[in-house]
Amino acid sequence: MKLAAYQYQAEQYVGVIAQDLQTVTPYQLSKEDASRGALAIIELMAEGKALPALGSAVALKDVCLLAPIPKPKRNIFCVGKNYLDHVKEIKDSKLGEAQGAMANLPKHPVVFSKVPESVIGPLVGIDSHPHATQEMDYEAELAVVIAKKGKTISQADAMKYIWGYTIINDISARDVQAKHVQFHLGKSFDTFCPMGPWLVSADELDSSKASIKCWVNGELRQDATTELLIFNIPTIIEAISKGMTLYPGDVIATGTPSGVGMGFKPPRFLKKGDTVKIEIDGIGTLENPVI
Repeated sequence: MKLAAYQYQAEQYVGVIAQDLQTVTPYQLSKEDASRGALAIIELMAEGKALPALGSAVALKDVCLLAPIPKPKRNIFCVGKNYLDHVKEIKDSKLGEAQGAMANLPKHPVVFSKVPESVIGPLVGIDSHPHATQEMDYEAELAVVIAKKGKTISQADAMKYIWGYTIINDISARDVQAKHVQFHLGKSFDTFCPMGPWLVSADELDSSKASIKCWVNGELRQDATTELLIFNIPTIIEAISKGMTLYPGDVIATGTPSGVGMGFKPPRFLKKGDTVKIEIDGIGTLENPVI
């Protein structure tokens, strides 16, 4: 199942994308529930309730896709330094110098968060925030969406707690990261979490070997697979849930591969007028301009 949040004729809907990607069929939800995006459907499924009836299909080309979960209930969990080559490129950069020993290869998952208000959908502009940063960077990531409530989840059981996946661009202000050392402020600016184009249910994607690519202005910058993750998805879920309850609709971004702007010499940061496109096989593409 591909589950999308979208706007059509000035109204918000949540619907199922057809296999041929030509149409989307809306669930008959209240306006309030529709505004919550896919979260409304995920919570119904978690509670074992019947899903709403479906309405009439409309052409996908006629709708405006929104972030599948436009405003998560909680911060988005993010895993840093989860691809070896990315750890190396950051360690050799100015940011690595600022982080000191923190830039070394992690022994356990490095988890931080982005505020829900940073989420935007496909084709929405990423604010360059020129008053606050001169070093805005991109990070292509596979994101996990949790299906049901759980705590102290073992690696063996972790995949049972996944509803599905989406794409996140973990936009980052590197100079703010270096200044404050920790990640949260430099990752949580408004518009710094593009998400989309929709959710893909866990049965439709083998997340252990998903291909991830990112282009800036048509130039391929990142090209890897999740086979290169230092900490795989079950390990991440076990670590986060060890002392914290996960809830339906929680989002976990699993880390970015090498090829980010900070890793180039000299660095190649995003600027107004750029376009960033991310593709994950089995999900689709997420594209956003920088404004």
